[in-house]
Amino acid sequence: MLETADIKPALESNADPRRIARALYWQGWRVTSIAQHMELKRATVEAWKQRDEWDKAAPIERMESSLETRFCALIAKPVKTGSDYKEIDLLGRQVERLARVRKYGETGKESDLNPNIEARNKAPRKERAGRNDFSDEQVARLHEAFLDCQFGYQKVWYRNGDKRTRNILKSRQIGATFYFGREALDDALQTGRNQIFLSASKAQAHVFRQYICQFAREAADVELTGEPIILPSRRPEIPEAILYFLGTNAKTAQSYHGNFYFDEYFWVSGFRDLQKVASGMAMHKKWRKTYFSTPSSISHPAYTFWSGEHFNRGRAKADHIHLDISHSALGRGRFCEDLQWRQIVTVEDALAGGCDLFDIDELRLEYSAQDYANLLMCQFIDDSASIFPLVELQRCMVDSWEAWADDFKPLAPRPFGFRPVWVGYDPALSGDSAGLVVVAPPAVPGGKFRVLHKCQFRGMDFEGQAEAIRQITKQYNVEYMSIDTTGIGQGVYQLVKQFYPSAVALNYSPEIKGRLVLKGLSVIGKGRLEFDAGWTDLAQSFMAIRKTMTASGRKVTYEASRSEETGHADLAWACLHALDNEPLEGVTANNTSILEIS
Repeated sequence: MLETADIKPALESNADPRRIARALYWQGWRVTSIAQHMELKRATVEAWKQRDEWDKAAPIERMESSLETRFCALIAKPVKTGSDYKEIDLLGRQVERLARVRKYGETGKESDLNPNIEARNKAPRKERAGRNDFSDEQVARLHEAFLDCQFGYQKVWYRNGDKRTRNILKSRQIGATFYFGREALDDALQTGRNQIFLSASKAQAHVFRQYICQFAREAADVELTGEPIILPSRRPEIPEAILYFLGTNAKTAQSYHGNFYFDEYFWVSGFRDLQKVASGMAMHKKWRKTYFSTPSSISHPAYTFWSGEHFNRGRAKADHIHLDISHSALGRGRFCEDLQWRQIVTVEDALAGGCDLFDIDELRLEYSAQDYANLLMCQFIDDSASIFPLVELQRCMVDSWEAWADDFKPLAPRPFGFRPVWVGYDPALSGDSAGLVVVAPPAVPGGKFRVLHKCQFRGMDFEGQAEAIRQITKQYNVEYMSIDTTGIGQGVYQLVKQFYPSAVALNYSPEIKGRLVLKGLSVIGKGRLEFDAGWTDLAQSFMAIRKTMTASGRKVTYEASRSEETGHADLAWACLHALDNEPLEGVTANNTSILEIS
């Protein structure tokens, strides 16, 4: 509301009392107060109000009147302060804006509200890149980056990329998934061929997607989006290419076609069924098939595919082939009689091929001879002595992103919401890895356990291990927690008790190990355990557990040889810790904090 001191200068500069009265009314004055203030009859002011329809005025008209009155009052002041000049400038700009609003109301053109819009529309527009678009220059940059980042053995894979079928047995951690993801993207951009990625689970297949998106972003500054990823055609002779990422849902993907990559095929369940679907995807001669995996057990159905024995089925004996699948025969790669190009790439081959990521001498010291041969030298596991053979574990392996989609969101801040979980933790000794497993207990008695989360830690002291556990308690609603308190585990346990007082300690003994293993055999044997099929390290950790005798030779116990990859079967023991919260039939749960059977 204007002050009386401001009204008088306005009246002097504007002789129309009706406008002054209207301005006062729009500022909230009553008719009687206006008449008294302006020394007019009330009936006169009321008549002005009715005749000029003051109550029906639009908000913009009221604002204009108030601005005008205040503007005139400030202009009429004989002596102005700095703030007066600032306000005059502000009011002048507001009058200009209101004029634009009025004009926009008449024309409906946004440029009347903002003149910059018209100037921007007249300027030449930059052509925006479409979704997943690559220019010829970006494709060339990506291709050059792909060739520049290859080790020697990867160059061999690239030179044999024209082979219809490549079958590679490899050491762990030599960058096969990394390489083939890049190869597939480069091929899709160069030829327009579709690319299909098959893995034991959807989560594992998305490792391909992560590598591909990272490569496109770093080499060509293109942010790939979509599922599947669609690469638009750049030229008439290069069609649109689609990149599919499939887990076990590949069994129903009969209509897909393109080059395909089958990752860790020695660990998938139902290999023969998947193989039929996969080979059908690449039936046309222009498509290429690539199989690569670390070795599992010779009992796996994929072993005959590797050895060539599958080729002999249904053929006359005279047409049978007998392949030499030794490293000496396949180390450099060989095009075999069944038209597959096979190669074995050990960690030592990778080192000779320029891979400088390993210290072979250190690995030989850290690994037992058996583990070194299996994990790094591509020799198959003989799981006949394992307490948990691969054939049993494969029943537990599921595509978690699909099987658990209703209540488990792995990428969410709280993947399992506030549902209860059980945590098992097997701490690290010097040189070992520590294993942590989060298990969802059965929703009903006798139901299935689900391993929702697993991780391993190396090089952490007990404070670091305790902190890792604390982060898990923030992410999940932990109802039960069990920790091995042998050795460094006691220090971890004491720290964990500070933020999770109900943590249970397990002090290992032959009897305790026996109880854990028996529980695991019961759960796995009855098909009550599930974990993601891409977690080959968890399966391998279970396979590493074997029966042995104590040092005295008087008791049976269970142990696993220590290795860089499996640790001391830490993931398996951590999982067994969590399962131990459900007692064996006829056994009452022990509520003490330290369980030790002597």
